[in-house]
Amino acid sequence: MTSSNTTIGSGGTVSQQLLDTINGTSSNSSSSASSSNSSTSLQTTFLKLLVTQLQNQDPSNPMDSSQMTSQLAQINTVTGISQLNTTLTSLASQLSAGQSAQASLLIGQNVLVPAGATGATTTVGNGASTGFGVSLSSAVSDLKVTVKDKSGNIVNTLDLGAQQAGTVPVTWKPVDSSGNTLPDGTYSISAAGTGGTGATAAVTALTGAQVQSVVQQSDGSTGLMLNNGTTVGMTSVTAIL
Repeated sequence: MTSSNTTIGSGGTVSQQLLDTINGTSSNSSSSASSSNSSTSLQTTFLKLLVTQLQNQDPSNPMDSSQMTSQLAQINTVTGISQLNTTLTSLASQLSAGQSAQASLLIGQNVLVPAGATGATTTVGNGASTGFGVSLSSAVSDLKVTVKDKSGNIVNTLDLGAQQAGTVPVTWKPVDSSGNTLPDGTYSISAAGTGGTGATAAVTALTGAQVQSVVQQSDGSTGLMLNNGTTVGMTSVTAIL
């Protein structure tokens, strides 16, 4: 039997319109948009369809009460999921706003981030350095850092001695091997470590840079714009100097 655009299956089968309403695929665009945007509208539509099915059921094969109970449970589940999605979306927005507020506290601070395509660097300006760092996968008996100018010339070599595994921040006064103050500019950093057995250890140099501003990245996450012209995500920061 049919009734006003609603197909009534024998035995109380869920109608196609109800399924379309739940799945948001109704041919009626305005009805679909209204139903998908409001759990209350979805419940109302379901109850109307259920009443229509009861009114048009086959007297010789009435609708099974267990099916009605199952349908009610399904619509409550769909409504609950819709409400949960709304809550999670709101929570995500609040977390994003809170992260941006926290990130703003880093403006003007020097941070360590993974090296870019050109390798790890540090910026020198007005006789001060943004610092740099080293990431160690295991403890080393001796850690050496080499600093080069933009022409690739070695200007200083630092011996940091024995270091434990993890991130090693380095606050560096920008001078050459003779103690002369280095001119402003960007300097490249490389590091090498020796393990307890004398073998070369896995060492990764980290870029030191100053946070200039907080931006929203293309994926909606919070990013930090650095004074070296790059932008990194909050999760990329390994240390704050």
